[in-house]
Amino acid sequence: MNAGQDLRHPPGSHSPARLSQGRWPARAQKLIETSYTLCVEGLHAPVRHCLGEFERQLFALADHAQRSDEQHECFASRQRVLQGRNNVLQSLMEQVGNALNELDRGAGKSTPATESSPWLSLELLDPGVQEMSMTLDQLGARGEVRHGRALYELGYRLAVLIGSPPLEGQSLPLGPHALAKAFHLASAELDLPHKHQLLLLQHFDQWVLPALAPLYDTINLHWQSAGILPQLRSIPVPRQINKRARPGMSEAAPASEPAAAAAPAAESTGKPQGGGAGEDSIHVLESLRDLLSQRRGGQGMASGDAAGPVASEDELQLALGALQQHLAQVTDHASRELRSAARLREELLAQLNLGKPADAPRTQLTSEQGDTVELVAGLFEQLGQQLQQGGNARSLLSNLQLPVLRVAVADHSFFEKREHPARQLLDTVAAAANDWLDGSDDESNRPLASKLEQLVSRANQEPPSAGLYTTLLADIEHHLALLTRKAQASERRHVEAAQGRERLDQARHRASELMAERFAQSPPRGLLRALLDRAWSDVLALTLLRHGEDSAAFKAQLAITDQLLGRLPTSDRRQLQRDVESGLQQIGMHAEEAVQVAQRLLGAGTPDPAVDLPSATDLALRLKQHQRLGEQQADHEPAPAAPASRPAVARPAPASTPKAAPPAPPEARLPAVEPRETHIEQHLRKLPFGSWFEFVDPSNGQIARRKLAWYSPMSGRCLLVSRRGQRGEEMSMAQLAHEVASGRACEVPAEPESLLDRAWHSLTGNLRQSAALARNAKPAESRRR
Repeated sequence: MNAGQDLRHPPGSHSPARLSQGRWPARAQKLIETSYTLCVEGLHAPVRHCLGEFERQLFALADHAQRSDEQHECFASRQRVLQGRNNVLQSLMEQVGNALNELDRGAGKSTPATESSPWLSLELLDPGVQEMSMTLDQLGARGEVRHGRALYELGYRLAVLIGSPPLEGQSLPLGPHALAKAFHLASAELDLPHKHQLLLLQHFDQWVLPALAPLYDTINLHWQSAGILPQLRSIPVPRQINKRARPGMSEAAPASEPAAAAAPAAESTGKPQGGGAGEDSIHVLESLRDLLSQRRGGQGMASGDAAGPVASEDELQLALGALQQHLAQVTDHASRELRSAARLREELLAQLNLGKPADAPRTQLTSEQGDTVELVAGLFEQLGQQLQQGGNARSLLSNLQLPVLRVAVADHSFFEKREHPARQLLDTVAAAANDWLDGSDDESNRPLASKLEQLVSRANQEPPSAGLYTTLLADIEHHLALLTRKAQASERRHVEAAQGRERLDQARHRASELMAERFAQSPPRGLLRALLDRAWSDVLALTLLRHGEDSAAFKAQLAITDQLLGRLPTSDRRQLQRDVESGLQQIGMHAEEAVQVAQRLLGAGTPDPAVDLPSATDLALRLKQHQRLGEQQADHEPAPAAPASRPAVARPAPASTPKAAPPAPPEARLPAVEPRETHIEQHLRKLPFGSWFEFVDPSNGQIARRKLAWYSPMSGRCLLVSRRGQRGEEMSMAQLAHEVASGRACEVPAEPESLLDRAWHSLTGNLRQSAALARNAKPAESRRR
């Protein structure tokens, strides 16, 4: 049989050919062909959408790239995707068809003795290949978590069709493992860089894997209607953690299993298929509750196990709402701090039993309600620890604690779905307050602070719902997008200004070199010396900057210089005088003063007897006091306040004579450089634009974050800006290395995770560590007894 002509034709060309006779029964062959057709139809739209979103993200990455090579790489990958998306789709269908054709080919093959042991052949493993393999395995694992029940039925029914044991994992040709591998092989035709391949697989995980649920349901329903295991039903195994063991009872399962189950379950984003709404969310919550139970050990009753009536969900929501209204009327600082689990529990119990007689039974929280309160309080505690000191993000978090708790109590998917609106809003508010607000009452902070306070106030006043949090999230994201665009525009202006000053300094340095060569042969004196030193060298620098050293305009200015020095004959002194006046006016000298200098120097034409020209000495003094080109912007441009520990940048003083060497750069005037600072400077020069640094003020411990927006490989000057794009001190790389070596500055590594994700990981890590300590403490206590 020619496997390339069986199942590899998508809709629109022609229907897939029948499988070769004799391999499978005709009925099984027809059902498998139909399932392939359904698979082609079901994958077409999600895969095209995945490639479209990937192309848009490549464009966004290119738009925000800090280096030209990164931008070119993103644009090149985007062009390959635009040109080859149809080929990728066609190749994917071919890979799926090949997988079905090879379904049972290897079942009867024996393994040679030389291949039975993997240790007989060893080779070095490429880190990129290993990372790609791990990514594909993770995609398949997440897909199996999402569609576990449908894959269970699909594997059993396909096994019945071909007469083999149940298929699962990588052996299931239509499963997530096989589809992820097929998509990776199909996208290899695009020849993307390694990081873009990983990014494409992330989009496959985001857009294609969730869309497999209706495809699996359709295939299962078709086979079921055809009489293939019509009574097959997948029944989940009861989870042992749902029945919590009381202290003193033996544990029915190893304690490490729930802890291991919490992490993969938290990755799942698919909806449960049957068996009750939100079962996957319940699994995550129960895994975390089991860790809480293990941490408590034998220290007492679990949360909510006290005797007495328990609060219903409606009663708990009413108590939380009443507590919110009470806290909204309290203005003291202590009442607006983040609440611990014990304090939240006490305040909720007080609200639940408010107005009851003293001898009435006290209403208690259920075990699940108490654990939810403790988990949310722990999450906010970890989130507060991730924030920078001195910011007002902590007060905003405290005002969001009760609204988020109300959502977590009512909707258990808060613990499982990363895209839950309440989780996204919490993450966005925390990140915005942490990154954009510095804790000061600066005018630039007030609009965003007011916006965040209005958002948090609305979350406290209105009943919790998914629609409310979606609206609030869209509102704050729009505001942050505006701030980001303004910051990028401001940063771009400062970078362009710094690059312009760098080019001007290079032009002035070259003009000084050319002037020094001419002074060595025919040194001028008096007014001519002052003119060439203080003004005409700037004219040369400006012409060089605008037109280049090989241009006709620059050569004409050099000819004027040579005529002034007497190196070239002057045929028309009036024209020379007009050229000098025009050049001086180009660098900002007033027309009247330029005429006076040129008239006194050259004396061409008939002077006006009514005009008393200043003496040559007076004009020379004026020229020496004249501001050099570019000095006004460099000396008078205000810079935002920065930590006082950073040394001020010493700017080059204007040279008194072009014969002298150009002023030393700022780093040359620093003390002797230590080898460690040299090593740090070499590392800093390799950092990409956009790297962040933290500067600490020793006087008050305040931390200021600055981004390395630009630096010059030639002079070593670097430009640091704030989050809002405001310019900080224009330091040199040597000075920045000195600050890092002295401990007053440090590089901030890029965080691959958000604040909320880091808080979740810290919370689960602490729970696992506490549970392990509690388990280890029990045998030790038994031995002491």
